[in-house]
This record gives sequence, C-alpha cells and structure tokens, in this order.
Amino acid sequence: MLSAAQQEQYRSDGYIVIPNFKSPEEIAALRARAAQIVDEFDPAAASGIFTTKDQEKKADEYFLRSDNTVRCFFEEEAFGADGQLRQAKALSINKIGHAMHDLDPAFRAFSADPKLEEVARDLGLAEPQVWQSMYIFKQPGIGGEVRWHQDATYFDSDPISVTTFWFALEDATLDNGCLWAEPGGHRTPLRERFVRHGDDIAVEKLDAMPWPDDSTAVPLECKAGALVCFHGLLPHYSAPNRSAVSRHAYTLHVTDGRTTYSPRNWIQRDASLPVRGFL
Repeated sequence: MLSAAQQEQYRSDGYIVIPNFKSPEEIAALRARAAQIVDEFDPAAASGIFTTKDQEKKADEYFLRSDNTVRCFFEEEAFGADGQLRQAKALSINKIGHAMHDLDPAFRAFSADPKLEEVARDLGLAEPQVWQSMYIFKQPGIGGEVRWHQDATYFDSDPISVTTFWFALEDATLDNGCLWAEPGGHRTPLRERFVRHGDDIAVEKLDAMPWPDDSTAVPLECKAGALVCFHGLLPHYSAPNRSAVSRHAYTLHVTDGRTTYSPRNWIQRDASLPVRGFL
C-alpha cells in the first residue's frame, strides 16, 4: 500500500499524509450518521464538555463511561453565562466518542477497511488493535484548541506502539484549525502519562522537555479524503477554529497486539467487548 519513500518519510518525520484515501461517498455516509447521532442527543441528559486542559478535574463520570459506548461532548465555548447553548446544538458539539468503530454500523463500515490493514502493516503494526474512535467537529467560531500532546500519553504500551489514523472529512486549513506537528518529534521522550484507577484519573509528569513552537512545528493542511498517520510519540496540536467553516475529522487510535497494553490506560476491554482490528 505504502511506497518505500512513504515508509521512509514516516520513519523520518513521524507522520505521513496520504491524499484521497477515502471517497466523497464514504465521507458523506459518515457525516450523515454523525449528524443523526447529534440530532438524537439530548443535551439535558448530560453535561459533557471536552477539554485537554486540567484533565484531572474534567474527567467526570460522563467522560469515563464513554470509554466503551457512544457519547457526545460539547465545545468549551458552547454555553453562555446563563448556562444555555449559545447556538444550535448541531454547531455546539466538539466530538462524539469513543467506541463508534465497534458499536455503530456506519462507523464500523468506515473503519473496517482492508486498505487500513495494509497501511497499518506497512507502518509496522503487525497485529493492529483499534481502541478508540472520535468524530471531531472543530465547530466554526468556537472550535477549541487542542494543546500540544502525544497520543501515547493516553494509550501506553510496552514498547510504545500506538499509531493515530486521522481522516480529514473536510478540508483542514490554517484558518479552520488544521493539525500541527513537529517533524522528527517522535524521537523525543514521552512527557506525560494519563492513567486511570477505577474512577480516579491522574496525569503523571514523566519528562520536562518543552513542547514545540512555531519555529519547529509545521501545519498539516490537507484536503477532504486525506488520511494522516502519525506515531504515538509525535507532538501535535490544533489551534482554535475562529473561521466561518468547520473542520470535521475522524480518528482511530491503534496499538500493536504484540506489545503489552497498559492496564492503567483509561480505555480497557474484556470478553464482553473485545478489542478488534480493521478487518
């Protein structure tokens, strides 16, 4: 699936952008299903707000119980001072997570792709195991910043093997909050570890190495249909979306079954919902 040059770029930079990986029809089907989930979501039934800031304080029961089900999360700026939504519900949701790839037929159809299996193997994942899915809206005007982080913080294994598969469902640009990454940053140490003990969450500080800045980071602008793959140690972030257009994306987090998945990771699976691969 991947050329030798693409594999070498991944080894060197820690990421690769593959244009036109998903068709407009596949994207339309996933977007339609996401819109339906949001339409059926009752905001009065939950108060989940997604943030990467002060995660120990924000990791409430609603979030923790989303590990092996499907739940909607609001943008941080979705509510006004009066506690009411500032705009329509459909324009207030930050993301849907975290097990659509296993539980929802439309998301399963998008995720169970033989081409993804090929890409995973070319990236060194001999036994791909998909732990998490997220549909990210990056809403116009209020799409929140996602601070610098490494995905291995949330999906620790020995050795580290988590790889992110990030699908652009709309054009991702500088204006609407595209991804930024530090080329070669996957060779830096793991800085933090997000761990769970029952309903208690902690962020362990592992290394004081500073996060990148604009002097070393590059934007990963791409067109709808592109697939961005990146190493779990690659530092990346996305800026707030202050534009008038959204930046929908879908992500999968995948480890290699040959590695030891940490029992302290926040998402676990058992026989009732075993972890599966792409096929």
